[in-house]
Amino acid sequence: MEASLQVSVQTKKGRIQKDEPTVYMDFMKSHCCYDAIPTSCKLVIFDTKLKVQKAFFALVANSLRAAPLWDSELKRFVDFINIIHCYYKSPLVQMYELENHKIETWRDVYLKCSCPFLISISPDASLFDAIYSLLKHKIHRLPIIEPTSGNVLHILTHKRILKFLHIFGEKVPKPAFIRRQIQEMAIGTFRNIATVRQTATLFDALDIFVDRRVSALPVVDEKGKVVALYSRFDVINLAAQKTYNNLDVTMLEALDRRTCFMEGVIKCYPDETLETIIDRIVAAEVHRLVLVDRADVLKGIISLSDLLQAMVLTPAGIEALLS
Repeated sequence: MEASLQVSVQTKKGRIQKDEPTVYMDFMKSHCCYDAIPTSCKLVIFDTKLKVQKAFFALVANSLRAAPLWDSELKRFVDFINIIHCYYKSPLVQMYELENHKIETWRDVYLKCSCPFLISISPDASLFDAIYSLLKHKIHRLPIIEPTSGNVLHILTHKRILKFLHIFGEKVPKPAFIRRQIQEMAIGTFRNIATVRQTATLFDALDIFVDRRVSALPVVDEKGKVVALYSRFDVINLAAQKTYNNLDVTMLEALDRRTCFMEGVIKCYPDETLETIIDRIVAAEVHRLVLVDRADVLKGIISLSDLLQAMVLTPAGIEALLS
């Protein structure tokens, strides 16, 4: 795989200038989705006959937030947060049925909250096309499906694409804009940021997850200072631990009850360069950085989607996919 990458990059070196803003766009267009598949990786797919409780355990055990479902009728991702959010009434009404039902039981619920079809991509499609599809459809996972057999080869994510660029992009001259400060480039979300107060309830957080379609929420105090990050994976872990029957606890209580490893709050500052931001988010293997001032007051969120939009799609003249 690496040999083919070198040939592709060397072919482009003859026409890419050092400060050319389209260098990353060209890099993504010159490599296909198959190139980004790791040499060794695992792929988790759920049968719709699997019980929901076992599915929760499988997600947590494999550090996954979602998994594709495959049967003759339904081929798409399932989001368990929508299930919990829809069926939770109060701490007095238990959801024991959740542990015994099969995934297919929740099909009607899920169909009301999701895209009616599975968005996928061919292994021969370019990584540029993959980025465009991820951002256009506002999805976090893109199955690479072999068109002849219909087999899923890999689940492509923003994180995998950026890591691929970070590893092999060293062979490409860095454009000048990568050394600019993040505040100058206006990369990220700075208005109407989805947050949750530390005094709010866990169910309030689920409301925001469902309504805003975000993957993590900065938990802030009364002064807007970031105290923690609560993600969708935290909610999935609730189900695995069978602690989802009381969602009226405060966010502070919910944070104290976390027992598994969480990615934590990885911060960045407005005066740091784009290059520093990329290095930090790749090294930490997180999905976003929390932009704060020197007093840790929340100023914005910089996600993997924001970075790929700015580095790859914007130079191609494709704007506003994240709006």
